[in-house]
Amino acid sequence: MKAYIHFLVVSTEFFLFEVMSFNCFKIIAHMCDVVKPSHNLLRKKTSNQTIVTEFVLLGFSEVRDLQILHFVVFLVLYLAALIGNILIFMAVALDRHLHTPMYFFLMNLSIIDLGSISVTVPKSMANSLMNSRLISYSGCVTQFFVFIHFATADVAFLTIRAYDRYVAICQPLHYKREMNRGACVQMAANAWLSGILNAAVHTGNMFALSFCRGNTVDQFFSEIPQLLKLACSHSYLSETGATIFSVCLLFSCFVFIIVSYVHIFTTVLRIHSEQGRHKAFSTCLPHLTVFSLFIYTGTFAYLKPTSNSTSTLDLVVAVLYSVVRPLRNPIIYSMRNKVIKAALWKIFGGTLFTSMLD
Repeated sequence: MKAYIHFLVVSTEFFLFEVMSFNCFKIIAHMCDVVKPSHNLLRKKTSNQTIVTEFVLLGFSEVRDLQILHFVVFLVLYLAALIGNILIFMAVALDRHLHTPMYFFLMNLSIIDLGSISVTVPKSMANSLMNSRLISYSGCVTQFFVFIHFATADVAFLTIRAYDRYVAICQPLHYKREMNRGACVQMAANAWLSGILNAAVHTGNMFALSFCRGNTVDQFFSEIPQLLKLACSHSYLSETGATIFSVCLLFSCFVFIIVSYVHIFTTVLRIHSEQGRHKAFSTCLPHLTVFSLFIYTGTFAYLKPTSNSTSTLDLVVAVLYSVVRPLRNPIIYSMRNKVIKAALWKIFGGTLFTSMLD
């Protein structure tokens, strides 16, 4: 099982590094041709093609009252995700009893959730508040890169957490040896590096394309399928290939997690103690729920045939995997986790009690 993870990570990083070295040159060369528009023009004509200098994002509504409602709803979701994930990070970082592999990876997932929701939601809220739908070319590139980076790292850490639970439940005697501090740091570093490499590959491929079908993105953030709709039909094969490769990697992670949980559930069902079975299931089912939500919404968004217009279902799915998904750690892990609750009470309850005595 560990050899499979090592092979998957090394082969993926090697491939992504080779492709990235070429694509980085392409995107830098392409961005050098893009200049800021004058008089708020959205596109600039050259001798034989049109260079997109700004994109128009999809608005949820043209009605001002609904735009304000969208701003308020996204603000509430954003603050909930922000506060919840910061509390998880603080609990794990400040309580030495939570300095274990499981909570170390959970802390990394909280950082990912903070980053991913901060990439898409604030821009969408600002557009609704200012009644605007524009995003600059460089802003679109940045949003695209960072979002893909966090999404890839998310999948990697969810896969690592499955391995952590597999070793903890199926091979408890080897847990301290397999999941020692050095191994955990190395796996986390590989997960973050894989996210950077995969994001660089997709960004290099995507923004080296010629967008000859306009500059209106049928989504409230820079999403791969919607940007591909704008590309010339003869030029997006490289990004399509990169997307297929990423889907294959996602499927490999999915198979690995399923196999891990088959072993885990087989082992748990052999436990004679009902309390032991309940404890094992309580640490595994939240993780399986989180990954299932991610895989279903992501697969629907990226493998569904694109249409000329964005449906309500497309928007709902996009909100689920880009806005609601970062709320999963505070809701699924923390509200039902007595250890996290105790750590937070120790941090804030103790501080409040001390300040009252002073």
